[in-house]
Amino acid sequence: MAVGAAMLALTACSPAVSTPGPTTSMPSMSMPTTSQSTSDQPVATNTVSIKNFAFDPAVITVKVGTTVTWTNADQDPHTVTSDGKSGPLNSKPFNQGDTFQYTFTQAGTFSYLCTIHPFMTATVTVTP
Repeated sequence: MAVGAAMLALTACSPAVSTPGPTTSMPSMSMPTTSQSTSDQPVATNTVSIKNFAFDPAVITVKVGTTVTWTNADQDPHTVTSDGKSGPLNSKPFNQGDTFQYTFTQAGTFSYLCTIHPFMTATVTVTP
């Protein structure tokens, strides 16, 4: 009986042991956020899709003289408009399935957006 009482006293004084629950991330691993685009690196292409309210890819690189084609795959209309006071891109709103084309004649970096949905932004880098 003395042994049972001693065990009970010892158990009461011991810290509780808990097993860790499931984790959502690993400490050494950074998880991507949903706002990160998979197209942050420049892509050598002359076509841009507009889908899910985003330009895809968001960053492209072309050579001077290249014609870039934007195709609207969304149900809502969009524009391709140079960001800032001046710039070469200035489309009218175009609907699902419609395209807008522009031929870049000068080297440079051209940021643009959709004026209807200004959170939609992207960049074309034109090289010589």
